[in-house]
Amino acid sequence: MNLRVWLLLICAVVLASCGGLMPAERSGQLAADADLRDARSHDNAAWKLAVESLLQTPPGGDSWQSMHLPGKRFAGFESTDQQGRPSLSVKADRSVSILRQRFAPSLTEFGQLSFSWRVDALPEGADLGEAEHADAAVRILLAFDGDRSKWSARNHRLSEMSRLMTGEELPYATLAYVWSNQGEPGSVIVNPRTDRIRKLVVESGAGQIGHWRDYRRDVRADFIKAFGEEPGPLVAVALMTDTDNTRSRLRAWYGPLTLGSR
Repeated sequence: MNLRVWLLLICAVVLASCGGLMPAERSGQLAADADLRDARSHDNAAWKLAVESLLQTPPGGDSWQSMHLPGKRFAGFESTDQQGRPSLSVKADRSVSILRQRFAPSLTEFGQLSFSWRVDALPEGADLGEAEHADAAVRILLAFDGDRSKWSARNHRLSEMSRLMTGEELPYATLAYVWSNQGEPGSVIVNPRTDRIRKLVVESGAGQIGHWRDYRRDVRADFIKAFGEEPGPLVAVALMTDTDNTRSRLRAWYGPLTLGSR
């Protein structure tokens, strides 16, 4: 795996570890195609209004922005209505789709997180505990600041390389809510690349495919469960659908998301 791509993934507050880059010509074409799709679907007032209405967070955040990764297909987030619910839909096709909001200054007051999602399939062969197969049909990601003096030397080196290469340090800690192919709901999966990324399984297996699933989570309690410490300030929240490692095709929907202040 190309280190630059991995660092970009983490700095974008994503959790997948992607495979190798495609040839430069193909990569450039995919990037151009992604830019065109993004311009059509994401760079218009109606789409932005729909996103801001659907994804409710405390005041002070930047506008929601889509993120593209080098050499990776990008599937846009479409504003739609599914079974009577307003939602953002992603038609994943061996792709990585990220929609992120950053907070500057970071949020020190946050409480309950409510969200919902629906999928028509899970990525075949995905395993969030293995870097080469770490795809997920849906994820909600929360990135936090904290005391980096607690980090290992390895994490410090990775963060410095990230800053030099991308202009962004690694978040102190990233908590992800995931629909996993396997694993018990409530279990925590530590990212195989760095222990500063941990995934909390809230849905598992294929039993609820095709159904809307609704969640209400206590962010502080979940962070403590995953990391064994109190959460620091919140620096970003993101949605992510990725099927690039398993080369899968599926469709996912994200319903309303609300992050409350404490």
